[in-house]
Amino acid sequence: MEQLAWDIGETSLAIRRAFDRKAAMLGITRAQWRVLAHLDHQPGRKQVELADRMDVEPITLCRIVDKLEEAGLVERRRDPDDRRAWRLYLCESAAPLLTKLHALADEFSADVFGNLDPAAVQQGKDLLAAIRHNLSGLAPRTKASA
Repeated sequence: MEQLAWDIGETSLAIRRAFDRKAAMLGITRAQWRVLAHLDHQPGRKQVELADRMDVEPITLCRIVDKLEEAGLVERRRDPDDRRAWRLYLCESAAPLLTKLHALADEFSADVFGNLDPAAVQQGKDLLAAIRHNLSGLAPRTKASA
């Protein structure tokens, strides 16, 4: 069974690396693309919440957002309910890049999954969803329970 977890991890790494090469042609990193994608789906997210969602340290996200802000793609706005917090929004100038990135993602998905049986792809998606569900229910082991 551990081989399956290894294979999933290695496949994930291969997908990420291949996408990184494609995204680099547009002058963007995967981390920047992830921020843009999250904000495209949920604008106004708190910076600290986004860091947690992306599983990165807040300072790491801060640096990514700094670069996106310098490029005129993202803006920070003070949270009206918490002056210590920032909310993140896409700038209008991000729209053309997002259009290109969505097209790139569609093309990439077609390259990766296009020659596979659609039913098998759906089974794979279902399997991965079940694995994520199982993982969400796992309690962390303590030294006493290990």
